[in-house]
Amino acid sequence: MSEVYVGALADFEENDRRIVRQGELEIGVMKRGGEFKAYSNYCLHQGGPACEGVFMAKVDDALDAEKRSLGLRFSETEVHFVCPWHGVEYDFATGQCSYDRRLKLRSFDVITKEGDVYVIV
Repeated sequence: MSEVYVGALADFEENDRRIVRQGELEIGVMKRGGEFKAYSNYCLHQGGPACEGVFMAKVDDALDAEKRSLGLRFSETEVHFVCPWHGVEYDFATGQCSYDRRLKLRSFDVITKEGDVYVIV
C-alpha cells in the first residue's frame, strides 16, 4: 500500500474534488460536510467518470401510512454524486449505486497529515 498525494488540505473547499492517478487507476477524492471520501472514477454503468459530476440530495418518494405516494422530496440525510455521462447516481457515504445497492464503487482510505491530503492505494 502506498500514499498518493492529493493536495494541500487548505486548498479543498466544501464540495470540492480532485482526480488522482496511480498507474491505470483513476481515483476521485471528494470533500463534503467536512469529510473526505475516495472512490474509483470508473462508472459501473458504462465506464464514465463517476466522480466528476454534481452533488445532489437523493430523491425520495414520500409515503403516507397506507404507503401511498405524497410526491417526491429531497432527502435531508443522503447525498449522491452523479456520473456526468448518463446520470448514474452513487451514495457519497458508501459508494453504492442508487439503482442497485448491490453495486458499489471501489473505495479507498483518505488520510490527512501535516496539512496535506493523501489517498491510500
